[in-house]
Amino acid sequence: MKIEKQYYKEHPTFHVAVDSIIFGFDQGELKLLIHKRQFEPAKGEWSLFGGFVQKDESLDEAASRILFELTGLNNIYMEELQTYGEVDRDPAGRVISVAYYALIPAKEFSEATSSQYGATWVSLKDLPPLIMDHNVMVAKGLRRLKRRATSQPIGFELLQGEFTMPQLQALYEAIYQSELDKRNFRKKILAMDVLIKLETKDKSSSRKGAFHYRFDQKKYEKLVDGGYIFTI
Repeated sequence: MKIEKQYYKEHPTFHVAVDSIIFGFDQGELKLLIHKRQFEPAKGEWSLFGGFVQKDESLDEAASRILFELTGLNNIYMEELQTYGEVDRDPAGRVISVAYYALIPAKEFSEATSSQYGATWVSLKDLPPLIMDHNVMVAKGLRRLKRRATSQPIGFELLQGEFTMPQLQALYEAIYQSELDKRNFRKKILAMDVLIKLETKDKSSSRKGAFHYRFDQKKYEKLVDGGYIFTI
């Protein structure tokens, strides 16, 4: 059995947590996955999903574990956002939280998992007050998402599988929270050359229909490795 030397025993110890800002896109809106907290403090209040970092895992491993337990999904786009360490941020004690934001296709989130954890997709336009500093985290996460979306096709993480150009534009308008010119948007997206045009069409909104596209992950990764900047 390995005996750990108490090199820092004269210093105080703190809890380290990870909080996940989980964005999804559904029915033309950018949404956030939240739940009503099931334990004290703040039991029954709206909260982000999170948990404590275990002794044998890194921050990234803890964030990935929490997301997998919640969604059952691997290879989720996830990025460390910011560390929150105000002394009195958690009424239960000294807790330092590292916030991550993640992007998942809302349609892939299991209803069974939703029931198990009490998870709910909420439109950012109708976001309720969250516990502690979670609203601050969400605002910061949205600002980071907007910045990333101006230079990377990050929105594709929210539209897995097949999608149409109008659906893709609706996603970016939800991220930017403003309307985009249809012709300019299409021109810029196609110029990236990271889409595969399919033969099928979505005719749910018009008789003519809109072609389906699929994101070419390999081509995108090759361009990123070459230093290409994706400007929307």
